[in-house]
Amino acid sequence: MNNTLTTTNYNFPCQSKVYHGKVRDVYSIGNDTLVMIATDRISAFDVVLPQGIPYKGQVLNQIAAKFLDATADIVPNWKTASPDPMVTVGVRCQPYKVEMVIRGYLTGSAWREYKKGVRSLCGVPLPEGMKENQKFPSPIITPTTKADEGHDENISKAEIIAQGLVSREEYEQLEKYTYALFQRGTEMAAEKGLILVDTKYEFGKKDGEIYLIDEIHTPDSSRYFYSEGYWERFEKGEEQKQLSKEFVRKWLMDNGFQGQAGQKVPEMTEAYCNSVSDRYIELYEIITGEKFVKADAKELDKRIKKNVCDFLR
Repeated sequence: MNNTLTTTNYNFPCQSKVYHGKVRDVYSIGNDTLVMIATDRISAFDVVLPQGIPYKGQVLNQIAAKFLDATADIVPNWKTASPDPMVTVGVRCQPYKVEMVIRGYLTGSAWREYKKGVRSLCGVPLPEGMKENQKFPSPIITPTTKADEGHDENISKAEIIAQGLVSREEYEQLEKYTYALFQRGTEMAAEKGLILVDTKYEFGKKDGEIYLIDEIHTPDSSRYFYSEGYWERFEKGEEQKQLSKEFVRKWLMDNGFQGQAGQKVPEMTEAYCNSVSDRYIELYEIITGEKFVKADAKELDKRIKKNVCDFLR
């Protein structure tokens, strides 16, 4: 765990400001360029957990880069280069204040609400009689607000437009992009024996044009089931075999932590952190069809600084 990157404090050429997110640190270069570093931090229930996960940042950055390249024909995106295994450099956009969450299956937080009797999610009616992990008749979009601090909140399309967060015309374009990206992600996952269950997309605007920003189709932003055995497990009411961060949330819940006041994060041993790392690497290899090559992690800080500075020069 010594070879994890959990904090950054760089001063790159022409750097104008820095934003430290839950998982990513974003450095502004001048007015038009962003350097996004995917750290090895891991968060759940909007809480950054105390230990880093080896190679997690590399996994997330390289999966996101691959999917950004694979969807650039659907919508322009912010990426221009990936000068380090943990870094993407791209254009600065003005982010929309909503995240586009799209769900193909009833699972996770949606299932937890459904189990309580909720039959409308973000203004979208849910059919009666559904079971956990059941496929929706067609994917549904359940947007959230994009909180600067604290929790993102569910919000409906009508509320987004009424509050002026996004104009009706632009929101409907975001919907079209979201459905098209999810379809592409679903097809790419199916080729590798996976089901893309749900995911989220973030969009921004630059020079009047909509851009896809941030990461896409990573295990932090998406949930995947294995296709093989899905129906047998579903019919028996068994848990699905999945590749996503949900297994971390489940481990936390099983140990009495859901991000509530007064709750303590259970001990994250080195063995546990390595097991989480193995799961992230497994998803990388399955979803990309490529062997994961661990970058030299002995001096992560120096490596990233050199690669980014060389690129910016």
